Amino acid sequence: MEKEIRILCLLLALLHFQVDCSWGFPSSSHLCLPDQKSALLEFKSTISIDDDYCEVYPRTNSWDRSIDCCSWEGVSCNNVTGRVIGINLSESCLRGSILANNSLFHLHHLQWLDLSSNWLDGSLLQNSSLFHLHELQRLNLAHNHFNGPISSEFFSRFVSLTHLNLSSSGFSADFIPHQISLLSNLVSLDLSIDDFSGLMRVAAQGFDMLARNLTKLRTLVLDYVDMSGVSVTSFLNLTSSLEHLSLGFCQLHGEFPSEVFGFPYLQHIDLDGNKNLTGYLPETNLSSALKLLDLSGCGFRGSIPISFGNLTQIISIDLYGNSFEGQIPNVFGSLNKLTSLTFSSCNFSGQLPTTLFNLTKITQLDLSHNQLSGELPAVFNLTQISHLDLSYNQLKGSLPNRVSELQLLEVFCSSNNLVSGRVPSWLFTLPSLQKLDLSYNKLTGPIDRIQRPNSVQDVDLSYNNIHGAVPDSFFDLVGISLLNLSSNNLSGVIKSDMLLKLRSLKQLDLSKNSLLSLSTSDNDGNYSFLELEIVSLSSCSITQFPNFFRTSGLKSLDLSNNNISGGISKWEAEGWEQLTMLNLSYNSLTTLEQFPGMKLEVLDLHSNMLQGPILSTCLNLQLQNPPQFLKAFFISENKLTGNIPSFICNWSLLMVLDLSKNSLSGTIPECLGYFSSSLEVMNLQMNNFSGKIPDSFTNDRLRSLLLDANQLDGPLPKTLANCSSLGILNLGNNKLIDTFPHWIASLPGLQVLVLGFNRLHGPLPNSIAPSEFSALRIIDLSRNEFSGPLPTQFFQNLRAMKDLPSKPLELPRFEIYIHRSTYHSGDQYDFYYQTSVKVRTKRSEIELVKTLAIFIAMDISSNHFSGQIPEELGQLIFLQMLNFSRNNFSGPIPSSLGNLAALESLDLSSNKLGGRIPSHLTNLTFLEALNLSENNLVGPIPQANQFGTFDNDSYSGNLGLCGFPLSKQCGNPEGPKPTPPKFKEDEGSGIAFIWKLVMMGYGCGWVLGLSIGYIVFTTGRPWWFVRMVETDFQRTVTRWIRRNQRRRN
Repeated sequence: MEKEIRILCLLLALLHFQVDCSWGFPSSSHLCLPDQKSALLEFKSTISIDDDYCEVYPRTNSWDRSIDCCSWEGVSCNNVTGRVIGINLSESCLRGSILANNSLFHLHHLQWLDLSSNWLDGSLLQNSSLFHLHELQRLNLAHNHFNGPISSEFFSRFVSLTHLNLSSSGFSADFIPHQISLLSNLVSLDLSIDDFSGLMRVAAQGFDMLARNLTKLRTLVLDYVDMSGVSVTSFLNLTSSLEHLSLGFCQLHGEFPSEVFGFPYLQHIDLDGNKNLTGYLPETNLSSALKLLDLSGCGFRGSIPISFGNLTQIISIDLYGNSFEGQIPNVFGSLNKLTSLTFSSCNFSGQLPTTLFNLTKITQLDLSHNQLSGELPAVFNLTQISHLDLSYNQLKGSLPNRVSELQLLEVFCSSNNLVSGRVPSWLFTLPSLQKLDLSYNKLTGPIDRIQRPNSVQDVDLSYNNIHGAVPDSFFDLVGISLLNLSSNNLSGVIKSDMLLKLRSLKQLDLSKNSLLSLSTSDNDGNYSFLELEIVSLSSCSITQFPNFFRTSGLKSLDLSNNNISGGISKWEAEGWEQLTMLNLSYNSLTTLEQFPGMKLEVLDLHSNMLQGPILSTCLNLQLQNPPQFLKAFFISENKLTGNIPSFICNWSLLMVLDLSKNSLSGTIPECLGYFSSSLEVMNLQMNNFSGKIPDSFTNDRLRSLLLDANQLDGPLPKTLANCSSLGILNLGNNKLIDTFPHWIASLPGLQVLVLGFNRLHGPLPNSIAPSEFSALRIIDLSRNEFSGPLPTQFFQNLRAMKDLPSKPLELPRFEIYIHRSTYHSGDQYDFYYQTSVKVRTKRSEIELVKTLAIFIAMDISSNHFSGQIPEELGQLIFLQMLNFSRNNFSGPIPSSLGNLAALESLDLSSNKLGGRIPSHLTNLTFLEALNLSENNLVGPIPQANQFGTFDNDSYSGNLGLCGFPLSKQCGNPEGPKPTPPKFKEDEGSGIAFIWKLVMMGYGCGWVLGLSIGYIVFTTGRPWWFVRMVETDFQRTVTRWIRRNQRRRN
């Protein structure tokens, strides 16, 4: 009996072993059941193969009725029962719908099903037939085109699932059903999507239940799922056995719990793109198992902890765009597996750690956009590096004369630093280099001769001090597609035959090298740049159109600021048929015999010598066939005459029309008020147009309308009230006759209003809603016939003049998209249009161009206003220029004007003002021009601060005034004592500091300073100085105003 029992046990063990082996090893015998084969073949018949996009061999092509189905590709069977237990048809080019009666659902013993990366559709997760697959453990439907919501029943039925991947499958869920927490056996869950489509959302309660119940979870991927309602503290409820956590672009907010970084098995954590997510990296307990850490695009703060040095398994770190601080710690010595490190835009400062450059496996290193300083690091020892970006820092020093280790370097960017010295030739011999960007540095000297040219594609050496000729060997870099040598001091002549060697050239920029020129020959027309699309030769010494571009298929050409004269002939414009942008401004062109291209989007001909009727000079060839794509047309500052041709109204895509500063005449065509729904700027100023302004405006995108300095008459067009985006309206210096345009109050974004030098009359409106005129920053009503008192409500509404502006005046902008045929995408170019407005200040007229965006002024001079100047005027604390001269104002000067801390020019002359000059005006420490002449003022002139700098002309015609600078002494023989200012400046005050600097240079530098200042701010050059002064001025005044408001309160 015992023997029989042993034999029976042996037989059972062998049977068990056979069953076990049947799962792991293929059997030589195939047991495909007929119903299983039929179900699979029926499924195959319901879907198709997308041959158009298929780059792989479709697995279903091996499904042949004559062959056992268990041997078909993508099919797995139980070798004992013959039942199909697994189907893997991922990336099989399948297209079609999976309906409720699909034969797949007859395979009731399926344990895994993978249909990912196909073009399948249908509402599969609402299909009750799917629920027959009750043994299913793994389901992957990722990257398909399914539709419909995920039903709660789906999660209730498949409680045995261990792996679920619905990534980018097309399913939607206003809120993912909380029944997902029933899948307690899940090891891997991926519900991510590709974008912000909002197809998936997770509720706070649902995620909290998921985190608490899915205790076996090792992988959780929810990228782009809307988790904005989830509390970040819920992540503390996730199992500490988690290995992979990916929550990119989930709209998370709040402070992320640092304890999550300490989960002991965590290998991958990705929080990319949650811009409102803050937090700190833990000082200790960082998971030593981490292989990937991605916090890019978040708002983490603090410093990099020393515990970073314990991440010995780490492969990739990306901290781009966070708000860290301090130095990068010197803790990278043990991170021997690190291959990618991105610390870009992290606010790091100080010296670079030396251990960072001992990482022998590093292939990508990005330290750009920080405040790192010191000498260029020893990056040239990183033998495996392929991408190196050190740009936008404060690194200095020179590049080494010889380097041989960087054999794998493909991208080297060190722009916007302080790198000096020569450009070494070894850069152009690195065998793998594709992109080199050393722009905006301090490189000098000529470019060295290149011995063994490499295959580099993009070279940018712009904005340096490189001088001398471009060596001939440079043109042996025949693989170059982008070459930018602009804004240097290069000289000599570039011969066309040398340039023609760069057959792969797509973009060429040699602009702003005033000593550099091109030479051409008669044979140049026989050659062409087949790839060349973008060329900028601005500010070179070019005297004629380069003829070797004639057959190149250019899309963008900039020849501005050269010495090209004459006209554009048909021969010269040959090859320009594909141009989308052409800039010929600042030359000496006189005629256009040929309109340059029918695909143009931007045509800039301003500041030339074009003369004669506009039709025959520029547009004679366009009467029958106007350009269809023109978005911007600049032809200002020429000598054109004649009428505006009506066919301009056929340019339906036009965004900017600038015909200003010519001698054009006639009436403005009625169609200009409505011809283009895209029009943002219409500039017709400084011409000889006459007649009425068209009353046909319908465009709600118009932002700047400039018609000043013409001969226009009649009333103001009321249809301008339809232009709800209007920000700048300049109708000054015409012959308009009307009352104040009440309808202007309906323009919510109006910031500049110029109506001066017209024949407008009547009072300003008394009944004003609180929101009206709130955005105005420049008001010019001067030299009209307005009358009556000034309404106090008007000044109370001018919030842009009394509150800190949230942002400068937004200048009109338009975008041009230039398609590059050799790439899937294109290049997008942004253009900012500079609008100018003339104002009278400091006894002279200046044209605001670059400073228009921050200037705040009010001019109501030369009218018939009467009554007292309202005290409310003193609330406009950001005013820089105020002119109330030549009116009939009476009463005292309001003491509240002493609150106008930013005021630079004040003119109250030629009124009937009486009383004393308020001592509070001495608070105006930025005041440079003061005119109180021709009034009835009496008493002593205040002597503090700026009042010691004004001359007699500021006070003439006031017989009752006395004291310096007048010769008339006051009653006190000792002279008037200086009036104490209202406030005492702090020793560390910005204004006090500025004033000390002014006084230090006052004696010998006053005239020179004013002259230089006038030139700088009227020409806008140098731009960096203007920007620096404008920014610092606003910050200083703002701090002063806030500090004194607190003191008064």
